[in-house]
Amino acid sequence: MTETDGNRLTVDDEIVARARIHAREVCGEVGEYDLDMDFDALEWDVSARARRRAGLCRWDRTREVATIILARRAYERYDWPEFAAVVRHELVHAWEYQCFGESGHGPRFREQATRVEAPRHCRSFSDPRYRLSCLAENCDWQAERHRASQPVKSPDQYRCGDCGSSYAVTHRESGRTWTTAHEFGGAKAALGEEW
Repeated sequence: MTETDGNRLTVDDEIVARARIHAREVCGEVGEYDLDMDFDALEWDVSARARRRAGLCRWDRTREVATIILARRAYERYDWPEFAAVVRHELVHAWEYQCFGESGHGPRFREQATRVEAPRHCRSFSDPRYRLSCLAENCDWQAERHRASQPVKSPDQYRCGDCGSSYAVTHRESGRTWTTAHEFGGAKAALGEEW
């Protein structure tokens, strides 16, 4: 933390300040990439809760304001060039919202992201907790999940994304595996606080 005029600045203040400075360097008439943005219709926030997503851009249609939310954990784990790329990625979303009222990762996004040297998708800053693996012998389908979503909790209610067979879920840290909701409950109870 930094102290200025008796006020204590937090890490969140630092994140927002650096992101704003970078945004001004990237966008506008004097910016490196000339991504034409309305900075008065852009707000910033920091999430202390985010566990995998480094950034997010929300659009308030009624106010016509884009809010870029950056993850504190990502800021702490990434070096500045990678975090600055996250900022540019979210700026492209904000630009799309301001210009078109919608945003995604389609061709328009890809074109602008390439222009501002932003990744199409930002790397997760945490490892997934669960691995889903197809049980069919001739299928090597796998998927990863960060949260205990319904396909993780009740794998017997879902199917492999490639061949439609059953799959197993593995808790990566402990190695415990389950194929039913009942087995999920047992694994969670057995792990207790290690869950």
